[in-house]
Amino acid sequence: MDLRESTWPIDTSVEVLDVTVGDVLRGAAEEVPGGPALTAGVPESSERRRWTYAELLADSEQVARALLTRFEPGERVAIWAPNEPEWVLLELGAALAGVVLVTVNPALRAQEVSYILRQSRASGLFHTDEFRGYPMASVVDEIAPALPELRHAIPLTEWGDFAALGAVPAGTVAPDLPSVAPDDPAQVQYTSGTTGFPKGALLRHRGIANNARFTAERCEVPEGAGWVNPMPLFHTGGCVLGALGAIWRRAHHVLVHHFDPTLVLELVHEHRPYIMGGVPTMLIAMMEHPRFAEFDLSSLEAVISGGASVPPELVRRIESSLGVRFSIVYGQTETSPVITQTRLDDSPDDKALTVGRPLPQTGCRVVDPATGEVVPIGTDGEICTRGYLTMEGYFEMPEATADTIDADGWLHTGDLGRMDARGYVTVTGRLKDLVIRGGENVYPAEIEQALFEHPAVGDAAVLGLPDDRWGEVIAAVVRPLDPQAPPAAADLHAWCRERLAAHKAPQHWFVADAFPLTGSGKVQKFVLREQAEKGALERLA
Repeated sequence: MDLRESTWPIDTSVEVLDVTVGDVLRGAAEEVPGGPALTAGVPESSERRRWTYAELLADSEQVARALLTRFEPGERVAIWAPNEPEWVLLELGAALAGVVLVTVNPALRAQEVSYILRQSRASGLFHTDEFRGYPMASVVDEIAPALPELRHAIPLTEWGDFAALGAVPAGTVAPDLPSVAPDDPAQVQYTSGTTGFPKGALLRHRGIANNARFTAERCEVPEGAGWVNPMPLFHTGGCVLGALGAIWRRAHHVLVHHFDPTLVLELVHEHRPYIMGGVPTMLIAMMEHPRFAEFDLSSLEAVISGGASVPPELVRRIESSLGVRFSIVYGQTETSPVITQTRLDDSPDDKALTVGRPLPQTGCRVVDPATGEVVPIGTDGEICTRGYLTMEGYFEMPEATADTIDADGWLHTGDLGRMDARGYVTVTGRLKDLVIRGGENVYPAEIEQALFEHPAVGDAAVLGLPDDRWGEVIAAVVRPLDPQAPPAAADLHAWCRERLAAHKAPQHWFVADAFPLTGSGKVQKFVLREQAEKGALERLA
């Protein structure tokens, strides 16, 4: 292939299937009813619950019936929990019932969770009692009275009682579940734009089902293989690529409860999977584990990674240390999520320096951000995509949707990149003011808003600094209200931790009397970044 401009001709050799998430599950249960489907990858091996595909379908249908005793099709139901098997059962049950799942990061704090539940107009919430010491049940009790549309808050400790609502009495026939169409909404996944306030990307059944299929096929996952999934389910990387990708390949989905390098190494050693997912930070932690050499990882043939930049040397190190072939995905929540992906047999340079070619049925082009015109091959511009994979829009945010998806259906990613003559894409930067720390999207404006509320802060600018382990780490530059009495870094860190999830708290603190500004008065963060990297900014004590 020899492209003349940065537009990828859509590959139509593989069709987009007109299916729902429920169709995918039913197909797997019909083909391999006794095949291993799901294992709870918890630290204690005796507590690792297991499902066959027939059992997974039966339990998911029971959850669907239980949901329909409390909610109507089309209503939003949220889940705020780590990687529990009940999370997957709720994802599949909601899909079968036509209920829209709202995913909530278990690291979020009360103010953040309340915003998502209010903006999504969630009618229900499933939640764990606590996670990593945070009293989630108490938080739900605290925020629920101010959420008039939230009718039911159900702890996962009461899951058995809830699921029993969908049980079918012996000797009776199960009632039919509602008809769900491929274009119906399946999930609302929260992301943010330049404002920093979360927006809910409304993802369709067809989009997430086919995207998981195309991604798994590009990873060459054999049918019936093992798939260890440490990616958090509240991300599309966990609940779409991992959970649905495994079902497409009739694979054994080993769901890691929470990322711990010892646990993941043990699960790979025990279950002998073909593939695992993981952002670079996870893979580094595994390779640097002091007992790494004790585990038999010989079954592992492929690793799928994304969510953060993957340095060339890390690609080579992963393939060498783990004895695997590496596949890098690029996309975003709004695109269900994958736009481009490297193949397992791509050259080391292509894996290290590009994010591969677009998936089948995926339009991709690079345009001049100012004019919208397609740029020549090898020229930087904004990466745009179009096709089955794009979100329906941001939930009840028509203006934000119009800012992202243009009149011709092209979704503007906000990422800068270039395309070569073969169609391989390289991501070179971001138009959006976004930091990716260890695969987690962190939106500076949200942190800046929290800092603005501190009584000693006059202004704040939050940005990302390069880091070998995390990809990027968060730095904050503050302008004190009283230059003679600047706040302490420890005080500001504690202030952020009270209001934001742990991964959003800045790790580096700097102080400045004034910020470099553009002609229109916007902070030139690239200048601050250069100053921080050169040691020219004063650190806050």
